[in-house]
Amino acid sequence: MSELTHVDEYGRARMVDVSGKPVVRRRARAEGFIRVAPETVALIRENQIRKGDVLGVARIAGIMGAKRTSELIPLCHNIEIEHVEVEAELQADGVAIRATSTCTDKTGIEMEALTAVSVAALTVYDMCKAVDKSMRIEGIHLVEKTKTEIGRQ
Repeated sequence: MSELTHVDEYGRARMVDVSGKPVVRRRARAEGFIRVAPETVALIRENQIRKGDVLGVARIAGIMGAKRTSELIPLCHNIEIEHVEVEAELQADGVAIRATSTCTDKTGIEMEALTAVSVAALTVYDMCKAVDKSMRIEGIHLVEKTKTEIGRQ
């Protein structure tokens, strides 16, 4: 087993030193799903949820969440995010959420994509909780993470 990077020689949590790593272009995609009742799907589709446009607010919340990732995850590096895109697609049994995030930095970007999906799903939950007690957030995962040397894009 390889050495744990977030633990020092005494077993204490620590932030990884990335000062010696090269700056590269990084991109990550994450997905998740929030399962809701068919009646809730209809209310979202007809924009009848009292708190407003569920999918629009979830997209914006996901972007905002990605931008705050290092404030939420204690050992996550603060990186300069260049782009975050969040999609919230209404389906027959819920809302599929996808996020893509990009940066040019020494580390990161997958946590930002995962946070975007998580916050978007939590926003759907918050906006619909008054009408649906059966909602379930599920399947949040990293789909892809890529690194490209600068100048080789």
